[in-house]
Amino acid sequence: QVQLVESGGGLVQPGDSLRLSCAASGFTFSDYAMSWVRQAPGKGLEWVSRINSDGSTSYADSVKGRFTISRDNAKKTLYLQMNSLAPEDTAVYYCAQAGRYPRGRGTQVTVSL
Repeated sequence: QVQLVESGGGLVQPGDSLRLSCAASGFTFSDYAMSWVRQAPGKGLEWVSRINSDGSTSYADSVKGRFTISRDNAKKTLYLQMNSLAPEDTAVYYCAQAGRYPRGRGTQVTVSL
């Protein structure tokens, strides 16, 4: 079955960077558009970024210019490079097949002094 395992989160200070990873299995990864979504404390899911099977990308306005999504189809892994992190980026980050509900446990990102 589809498995998505996120990793790479942590506690960082404002302005720091993190790189999230998502290991995929159970489906033909290269055939699927993939997304990152996040859920801040007390809030609903927020779409962050998407990468299509052809490598084209899109971003939420709140992260555009700071975050970069990428994929390695050979490794069946999705990435999210997050730079210039701010407290409002604090959330649990999930990867998902684009348009589908996240299936993994997510990885916590906390941005705080």
